[in-house]
Amino acid sequence: MTTKKNSEATKFLEKLVGELTFGGLIEAMRQSEEMSQVDFAKKLGISKQHLCDIEKRRKFVSSERAAKFAKIVGHSEKSFVALALQDIVNQGGLKLKVSVEAA
Repeated sequence: MTTKKNSEATKFLEKLVGELTFGGLIEAMRQSEEMSQVDFAKKLGISKQHLCDIEKRRKFVSSERAAKFAKIVGHSEKSFVALALQDIVNQGGLKLKVSVEAA
């Protein structure tokens, strides 16, 4: 997928469900693949409970872990990292927008 397509897909999802979160993206991907939390957690190399906590926004992931997940599922590291960092910023109550660029 191109960056433009990712951006369009993100806007579409946000329109449907409100602000897109990392956990929401992971949950949507899991459901679109018709995988259980147990199976998807195994794919990501984490526990089912940890996956559930990520999906329900009880836990947030680091930028490193977001990049690892992106590689595992074959998606853009940049978009996964940006979304994970945005969740952390939002959790802190900051009114800031995260942007990630390749170094």
